[in-house]
Amino acid sequence: MSDRLDPALLRVAAVLVPGAVLAQLDTTIVSVGIGSVAEGVHADLLTVQWVTTGYLLAVALVAPLSGWLVHRFGGKRVWLLAVAVFVLGSALSGLATTAGALIAFRALQGLGGGLMQPVGQALIARIAGPARIGRLVGLITTPVSLAPIAGPVLGGLLTTGPGWRWMFFVNLPIGLAALVLAARLVPPDDAERDRTLRLDAPGLLLLPPGLVALVYGLSLSGPDADPAARAALLGYGAIALIAYVAHALRTTRTPLLDLSLFAGRGFTLAAVNTFLIGAALYGSMLLIPLYLVQAYALSPLAAGLALAPQALGMAVVAPLAGRWTDRHGPRAVSLLGIAAIVAGTVPFLLTGSRPPLFLLVGALFVRGLGLGAVVPPNAAATYTSVTRAQVPAATGVRTVLNRIGGSIGTAVLAIILQTALGDSTADAAFGHTFGWVVAFAVLTLIPAAMYPRHAPGRPAAGPAPGKTGTLVEGGTR
Repeated sequence: MSDRLDPALLRVAAVLVPGAVLAQLDTTIVSVGIGSVAEGVHADLLTVQWVTTGYLLAVALVAPLSGWLVHRFGGKRVWLLAVAVFVLGSALSGLATTAGALIAFRALQGLGGGLMQPVGQALIARIAGPARIGRLVGLITTPVSLAPIAGPVLGGLLTTGPGWRWMFFVNLPIGLAALVLAARLVPPDDAERDRTLRLDAPGLLLLPPGLVALVYGLSLSGPDADPAARAALLGYGAIALIAYVAHALRTTRTPLLDLSLFAGRGFTLAAVNTFLIGAALYGSMLLIPLYLVQAYALSPLAAGLALAPQALGMAVVAPLAGRWTDRHGPRAVSLLGIAAIVAGTVPFLLTGSRPPLFLLVGALFVRGLGLGAVVPPNAAATYTSVTRAQVPAATGVRTVLNRIGGSIGTAVLAIILQTALGDSTADAAFGHTFGWVVAFAVLTLIPAAMYPRHAPGRPAAGPAPGKTGTLVEGGTR
């Protein structure tokens, strides 16, 4: 199979990427318009915050099912259904007139969004094969990585323009177009379905509720939070996840998340880094806009626009990082990217001296360069360490770890900031919390330093094709 990115492969990627973009965009688009949403549905801010929390929890609930659904029903069929559910949830959210209805419809939207990205990634990885996955991920990383950062900007523009309901209606034309094009262009994968595969019912009762309880428990950190409820949720989440690990290691059926993947050193390293990258990225997406609004008196829209250089840095580097990964292997590219993330975050430690805004904007550009560089080698390290049959399961694990890392990182940083605000000035509190963001980024150096030196898909780099450790090459059909 040729290792060039042929037009047929690029067309398939172009059709599947909008789904991942929409799913990522909706994790942050509501953040700057939450006040307008509260007025529109006549609810207080504490209630309407569930518009965001409900979406994220729905993603965490459904993402572990992605691997089983792809194996049982086929990736193309599941992806089309996920987009349809997401579009329906978006339309209903835009039409909602009460807070309860809006929260419920956002959760429905999250069920579709939680499947779109991992299933789409699994389809792309199967079609691309190991020799092309780094470059292809580099190309598709740009729009997907920009989506959480573009969310606040787009949300601010829509809220101040046609109104808050368009934060949901904007998904409709893109989602419907993706449905039509995917039905025509994405190659069928029915031949790889296993119609006899049974759902891991005990795992379903343990893993998703455990994840949701853990994330929700960590989010209960405000002054009005009930410590007993928080402890109960965290305790239940921890027990459920431990019980799931014991079950997954014993079960003879396909588990929701295949823990046997962690037997491979390459996959384990990539999985740990996926979790830490999620914590560093999503946690900082909470912290940076808050700091810019408070310290520099920027409006929410202006704070969102101040993040644009970070998005630009990602757009510049992500395609190049994919090529570098294919040529030089994931280790060097990932380490350079992490170094840039740390360098771009360090200026935010200077909150006590209130650095000029242009310095922070420049630092965000450098940070964006690093973020754009770390995703392609991380994806390549993931997909080249598993067999083709394991790709859907690996994608599900990768998505869950990234989102849970982001949720936990956000909750931990919120707790640290809230505690620090009670003990010191706002500038000192933000500086202390940004120190933890740097610490998260530095931690990613440890697994990245153990990535392989070789480029993915090269025969001399690992086990023979077909063995665990090398993704068996597929091709466009």
